[in-house]
Amino acid sequence: MAAPDDSPVVLDRRQGPYGEVVLRRHGALLQIIANGCFLMDTSDGRSERLLIDAAYDALDGRPAPAVLIGGLGVGFSLAHASDDPRWGRITVVEREPAVVDWHHAGPLSELTRGALADPRTAIVRDDLVRYVNETSDTFDALCLDIDNGPGWTVTEDNGSLYSPAGLAACARVLRPGGVLAVWSAQPSPEFEGTLRNAGFRRVRTEEVPVARGVPDAVHLGVRPG
Repeated sequence: MAAPDDSPVVLDRRQGPYGEVVLRRHGALLQIIANGCFLMDTSDGRSERLLIDAAYDALDGRPAPAVLIGGLGVGFSLAHASDDPRWGRITVVEREPAVVDWHHAGPLSELTRGALADPRTAIVRDDLVRYVNETSDTFDALCLDIDNGPGWTVTEDNGSLYSPAGLAACARVLRPGGVLAVWSAQPSPEFEGTLRNAGFRRVRTEEVPVARGVPDAVHLGVRPG
């Protein structure tokens, strides 16, 4: 007897402003693919939740801090921030209209319906690189999860975000003592050095073990002030 087909099923495929984005189902999991590059799925979420918690902890009890989340993805980070009443404003910047649609009226809405209804939440449809360079708004925490890490970006333009100039733009939107948290599919000692050279203090990396391969990581740095 032939084995059952366990191939991923494409639920939606769109040509977005930065290339092709695909939402597919693989068994019980929902997966987002961008330009053929696997971005994330709904299998775990521990490291995305750590991204939010580690940023909050680095703020040392600052009341009702405002957080900027770079990348909506499958929504783990947004949902976790919304579940925590200690956060103030929660702003999410997402450049792919399809991803926003999948959360508002698609399969991903199961994960973020409550967070999107949270009056603290605002979704900004923009490119994060442009946003941190142009916005006049400021935040207490900036949580980045738009790539697979500083050395493995979804599009070439994203690489500038992890450069000295890009980190300066990130620091520009942070209030004094604000924290930058960067998700990565693997720890990067080189990026830790880049953060220090860009002027961030208390630079460190927290890791989340995975079943196979290197751990996921969250890189943290605090803006002086």
